[in-house]
Amino acid sequence: MPYDDTNPFARILRGELPSIKLAENDEALAIMDIMPQADGHALVIPKAPCDQIFELPDEALVAAIRMTRRVAIAVRAALAPDGVFVGQFNGAAAGQTVAHLHFHVIPRWKGVDLRLHAREPADPARLESIAQRIRAQL
Repeated sequence: MPYDDTNPFARILRGELPSIKLAENDEALAIMDIMPQADGHALVIPKAPCDQIFELPDEALVAAIRMTRRVAIAVRAALAPDGVFVGQFNGAAAGQTVAHLHFHVIPRWKGVDLRLHAREPADPARLESIAQRIRAQL
C-alpha cells in the first residue's frame, strides 16, 4: 500500500495542521500528543514519508531514535515520573492509529492508569503548560 500523505502527521510536518512543538531537526519533529494517555505524552515523528518502521531508512531511524531518547530524558527531568514508556506501533492490528511512523514517550506514575489511546482531546492550554516544562529541559 502506498504512503498516504494526507495523514495528520504528514499534514503537521507540512504546516497544514497545528501542533505543540517540543523539538525539531532536519530528520524528526517532537510534539505533544493532543489526546494524551498521561500528562506529558509526547510523540516523535520522523520527517521521512513512511507508515511503519520497516520502510524507514537506517539514517532516518537513528535520527528518530536519538530525538526520542532526547525527549524521554527531558520528560523525565521536567515531570519526575516513576518511569517513562517509549513505544511504537506498526499497523492497525498492533494499535497504530495514524499511518505515519511515530514514537510515543509516555511518563508513568505508580498507581495512575493510562487514559485510553486516541480518545479524549486535552485542553490546549494545559498541553502548552506541560510543553514549556519539557522544552526547558531540552
